[in-house]
Amino acid sequence: MRSSETAGPAALSRRSLLRAAAIVGAGAALGAPLRVLAREAERWPAVTRLLESYVQDRRVANMVAVVGRGQGAPQVIARGHDSFVAPRASDHDSLYRIYSMTKPVTGMAAMMLVEDGAIALDQPLAEILPAFAAMQVLRSADGPLVPDNLEPAVRPITIRHLLTHTAGLDYGFSLDEDPAAGSPLARAYRQAGLVPAAISRVELPGQVRAAPPPSLALFAEQLATLPLAHQPGTRWHYSVGLDLLGRVIEVASGVPFDAFLQQRIFEPCGMASTFFQVPPSEVDRLTTSYLVLNELLVPIDLPASSIFLDPPPFPFGGAGLVSSPRDYDRFLMMLAGYGTIEGRRVMSEAAVRMGTSDLLPDTLAPDGGFAPDAGFGAGGLVQPHGGRGGTFGWFGAAGTVGFVEMASGLRQSLYTQYLPSAAYPLQSLFGEAVASDLAEAAPAA
Repeated sequence: MRSSETAGPAALSRRSLLRAAAIVGAGAALGAPLRVLAREAERWPAVTRLLESYVQDRRVANMVAVVGRGQGAPQVIARGHDSFVAPRASDHDSLYRIYSMTKPVTGMAAMMLVEDGAIALDQPLAEILPAFAAMQVLRSADGPLVPDNLEPAVRPITIRHLLTHTAGLDYGFSLDEDPAAGSPLARAYRQAGLVPAAISRVELPGQVRAAPPPSLALFAEQLATLPLAHQPGTRWHYSVGLDLLGRVIEVASGVPFDAFLQQRIFEPCGMASTFFQVPPSEVDRLTTSYLVLNELLVPIDLPASSIFLDPPPFPFGGAGLVSSPRDYDRFLMMLAGYGTIEGRRVMSEAAVRMGTSDLLPDTLAPDGGFAPDAGFGAGGLVQPHGGRGGTFGWFGAAGTVGFVEMASGLRQSLYTQYLPSAAYPLQSLFGEAVASDLAEAAPAA
């Protein structure tokens, strides 16, 4: 139970994200033949060793890995129990807080509306949400929120900007510094309750905040009153953009955001275990969430009293979902099928191809991209940079991983529950283990 890095409970280190993304991309790029994935779970030796080492050393209570290809049935490797004291062995139906792995789901919902003609990638946000028509921008992103440090936005925020974290919006925490401090803008977000993520009923370091607004409409209105950290379209800056996109989706579609996801993604994909609010009937398979604190694992969200049993103030499109390994693999399977799953069309092929491609705007500053070798699509990383048909997916703040390699259909995802994710290098180690097993099984040239 040793922590190798320190960060706030919801924070994701940019350095750790890039390291994990590079290894996940390398594993997908191996393009192992289909027969490699048609084997028993115990034939994934590196992945199995990784899971067993973390569970046996009690660094985590449980871990589930899911690997598949195209429309093929997944291979599932599971170790541990839903908590350190729970009798239920974790499996592909255990429920995990997937946090930011919600973002690609929201991103694909937006791509459906682009395909429908209800919104457009480069449409100004203010055409849908007029409160964002005259945004102010901080001259210095870390400076005070005073008139001398403000200037008008030089271009409007667009749907593309929201999808790719280039709108200039902020989060209530910083990726690269102690979230208990943060910039004046991050503190203003927390003071206004504009930190849309549920973690625990317990007040945690860096997470003290005002109550969130009680609806997506009020969230959007309050967000529009604060300045932007950067000029729109100039810099990748992790943000609440996907949460705001939830409001865009419900205004453009005329359907509440959570209902839109249920009708257009969850039901057609057969995702019966994905929730913004966990029903009481499903509590028995909800895992416990732990905080890694001074080499100890402290339970911070127990199933019977979980904050996810309450209705959220509004559906958090950036970090609000609880899902099962089975369900999220079905979402990845739909993407691997370019919009189809088991013969059912959920999205158009064009919408999936666009959403899983690099959508970063061409107005980025020279040093404003996500990473030199990676781009960003509809709520998730795209590798390689500028590529189509590459690797697409994202990570969760509690140690989860979900990616699909579009050209080969390789699906790989990992589920566990500890905060912060940077406490262990697990997200990158998982991609490394998958890559190792694929390389080992690939036929000699």
